[in-house]
Amino acid sequence: MRYLSTRGEGASRRFCDILLEGLAPDGGLYLPERYPRIDAAELQRLRQVHASHGYAALAFEILSLYIDDIPAADLKAICDKTYTAQVFGTPQITPLKPLGEGFWLQALSNGPTLAFKDMAMQLLGHLFEYELARRGAQLNILGATSGDTGSAAEYAMRGKKGIRVFMLSPDGRMSAFQQAQMFSLQDPNIHNIAIEGVFDDCQDIVKAVSNDLEFKRKYRIGTVNSINWARLLAQVVYYFAGYVQATRRNDEHVDFTVPSGNFGNVCAGHVARQMGLPIGQLVVATNENDVLDEFFRTGVYRVRGSADTHETSSPSMDISKASNFERFVFDLLGRDGARVKALFDDALRHGGRFDLSGDPAFKQAHEHYGFVSGKSTHADRLATIRAVHAQQGLTIDPHTADAVKVAREQVRPGVPMIALETALPIKFAVTIEEALGHPPERPPAFEGIEQLPRRVRVLPADAGQVKRLIEQECE
Repeated sequence: MRYLSTRGEGASRRFCDILLEGLAPDGGLYLPERYPRIDAAELQRLRQVHASHGYAALAFEILSLYIDDIPAADLKAICDKTYTAQVFGTPQITPLKPLGEGFWLQALSNGPTLAFKDMAMQLLGHLFEYELARRGAQLNILGATSGDTGSAAEYAMRGKKGIRVFMLSPDGRMSAFQQAQMFSLQDPNIHNIAIEGVFDDCQDIVKAVSNDLEFKRKYRIGTVNSINWARLLAQVVYYFAGYVQATRRNDEHVDFTVPSGNFGNVCAGHVARQMGLPIGQLVVATNENDVLDEFFRTGVYRVRGSADTHETSSPSMDISKASNFERFVFDLLGRDGARVKALFDDALRHGGRFDLSGDPAFKQAHEHYGFVSGKSTHADRLATIRAVHAQQGLTIDPHTADAVKVAREQVRPGVPMIALETALPIKFAVTIEEALGHPPERPPAFEGIEQLPRRVRVLPADAGQVKRLIEQECE
């Protein structure tokens, strides 16, 4: 399997090369040259693999379709080491919890940092360490986080040989628990940088540094954001796991609702659907930062500036530039890299806006690719948290509440609906207390985390200053 850029320039690459690279040299994102297809017989075999051997075995089967430059025995060992009950708190790894008749919540937040990002980041840490050891190389990971990516990456990479992490986050924009998870880490290979701005400023810096090819090569800059194909690929697996748990027959369709800001999580569902997994609809749930909902309703993609990016009670979705969206647009436009490059280059000149409303391809977003969308507000989140707590006895976090609220609007008779969980509620205790009148349960391992000493530097939203910091730490 080889990989190409959404911008259509340069030669195709092998998996282990793009694993360590992140963005393509032309500024595009990597996708496989083709999506492997799963027919009914193969889906039945995967169902049996999951039932008999568990999530790690399913992960190996899916990843093997995309990774042919790591020996099968080594890849299997990496999957077995990653997806364990010890790491994820349950042998099922991603169990389904009932929210009503034919309506499920897929639990994705049982990992070390209590968020769905652990599902991919734990695998990524082992893949990085494996490939760097094989090459005798080092890697400086530059990432941006709106809350959960940062802690998941840092916990996955802490102490890993040959790896430094430089993680950018918007200063003061994460929950107190999220900040404490990241900033309390004292490992010398972990560097937290709070940027004076919003998440999109952090993401812009990561892209600016990645697009400086001379600097990127000199300092061996890689990324763990979902612009890295390996991370998105790891997320494809739990769509298959959710499907086989919610169905008995391979001709049944299932809908998924995904809380989304950066489009990476739901893009993994798009990949699973393109592989032949019987997904009927992929429902994109946004908060008040509704760039994606606006696109799927109107065909207009309109990036907001920092001043117009709302600070909400589901802060990990306070994003107005969905960096993974380009992958879907590439497929939507018939995998025409030159057209994608022209579209995004033109959008850059017009404040990040483009309009596909009059393009015949836009109809395919729903009719062929199954996308629909909806929006949730702070009042919706509070009402949904209260309703799920009262009806099912479950406490859900605000982002998951966005998904549940929108999912309920999109449930189709006779079609199972799975809403993807984002995080455990302790990460957003203030909103839970507002909704329920009491704080959420806190796992014992995280008692007193907010009082731990912190290690973080504050910098302006300036790629040059971030580069200088990387240079200093790599001397």
